[in-house]
Formats: sequence, C-alpha cells, structure tokens
Amino acid sequence: MSRVAYVNGRYLPHAAAAVHIEDRGYQFADGVYEVCEVRGGRLIDEARHGRRLDRSLRELRIDMPMSPAALGAVLREVVRFNRVEDGLVYLQITRGVAPRDHAFPLKEVRPSVVVTAHRLDSKARQKRAEQGIAVITVPDNRWDRVDIKTVGLLPNVLAKQAARDAGAYEAWFVDRDGRVTEGSSTNAWIVSADGVLLTRQAERGILRGITRTVLLDATAANAIRLEERAFTVSEAHGAREAFITSATATVTPVIAIDGKAISGGKPGKVTRQLQEAFYRHAEVAPLRAGPAVDGLQPGHFPR
Repeated sequence: MSRVAYVNGRYLPHAAAAVHIEDRGYQFADGVYEVCEVRGGRLIDEARHGRRLDRSLRELRIDMPMSPAALGAVLREVVRFNRVEDGLVYLQITRGVAPRDHAFPLKEVRPSVVVTAHRLDSKARQKRAEQGIAVITVPDNRWDRVDIKTVGLLPNVLAKQAARDAGAYEAWFVDRDGRVTEGSSTNAWIVSADGVLLTRQAERGILRGITRTVLLDATAANAIRLEERAFTVSEAHGAREAFITSATATVTPVIAIDGKAISGGKPGKVTRQLQEAFYRHAEVAPLRAGPAVDGLQPGHFPR
C-alpha cells in the first residue's frame, strides 16, 4: 500500500498530497509542527505534544483548526493508513493561504493542516542507542524564540548538515557565552565531572522537548542528581557521560564531542539507566481512532 497523507480535511496518496503555493508556511515559515513517536502502533506522549502545540499556536496567534479529539483521530488514521508500528507521525499547522504580504491576512483564513507518518529504521536506531553517536558544536545563530516549535528551521538544517559533513550525527548549538543550548533537532545532556546530570533550563533559549520533560520525571523517580542549568563546551568535553533526547532519538548516548571521547567512547551508566526508565514514565495513547473529522469517518479514503 502506498503512503497516505492528511491535507486539509482529506486523506490523499502521499505522492498527490499538496498545499497551495501561497500557503504562508511555504512562503514565510508561518506555522508550527509537532513530531510524535509511534511505538507498537500507539502514540507516545500525545497529550504533552498537544499542550505544546497549543502553546506554539497561541504564541503565533494561529487558531487551533480542530478539537483535540478530532486531531487525535486524524493522527491515528494516518498512522493506521500507513501501517506504522514503530516510527513517527508529523503534524504541521500553518496560518493558511492568503495573498503574499508579511502582515497577517486582513481577512480571516483557515489554518492549513498536514499530517504524515512513516516508519523508522529500527535497526539503525537500536545501533545508535547501543553504540552511541558523535556530535560537534556550532555557533547558535537562530532567532531568540526557539521555544516556539515553528517550521522555520534553516539554521537547524545547516547545523545538521555540518554535523554530517564532519562525520557526526548531531550538532550542538553554542551561545555567545560559550554555553551549549541544544542540538539541531534534540535536547543536550551531560553528566558532569562531579556526577551531576545537567541540561539547560527550559527558557526561550531552547525548546521544551517532550522527551526531555519525561526524563525529568524519570530522574526524580530514580534519585538521579539533576541541575537544570547551562553548561559550557569545556564542561561537555570533560563530562563523564553525554546524551541527546527527542521523539526520534529517545535517549541516545553521545560518545564523542568535537572529536573528544566521552565516557571512554561508550555509553555510560546514567544514560543506560534513563534509556530503561523512559517508557515507564512516557504516556502511551490508546489505539482507538476516535470521532469523525471534517465530515470524514475514520477509515474513509477519498478516491
């Protein structure tokens, strides 16, 4: 079966799915997104992602296009149509279609909604989780509202490409004071030389990652010493352990930073402990599809 996408009320073949050329997401990156892990066919931390989505939309003054229940039904239908057992579901909401003008449209427009889903390479994921990854550091050249999960990701794209060019998996942004903010698509963590788990406090300098939020609960439950504060590149280079978190990476060990080995070049004890604890604290959504959406019953596929 070919892939299926949801676009503005319709479930369409992925190859035929499209948005208008004057969609403000395409022309101005005037929109937000969420990525939710799918594990065993179930959505992970759907409610937390929904709350962050609501905040991002409010910050950009974009209306929520449908109820949370209806949106949940769409997400599940797209996951089901694409037969994703372990992977990701991607949701994007933009301000909508309007004649190109930097200011908000004078007339009310309907937000655009796109949902896609795809499987992840489970073997590659498992290999990274078991063996660890390398990261590099790059200057943080993003705008100062990265706490909003917008689709404006060009600096992140360039940072990720810089990592790949260097033979690494991820790039960590570094602010003007020499302190790590976060990764190009992940949150950054280290276990300091004196054994304290560190991650930058959730403020306007980083995105409040959902996996990061779950891990805060896991650290408390496992009596792990934690400080939410910025750490320097030098501290990272001298760390006992390091790892990244995201919906895609979950908890992935970092074994090298800027070519310097971390934890003897292998995943550390705290990282392993949190890998094992993560799904005990994550929220796992039910499999049921939910109510009808925009006149389409769950399972309806327009021909």
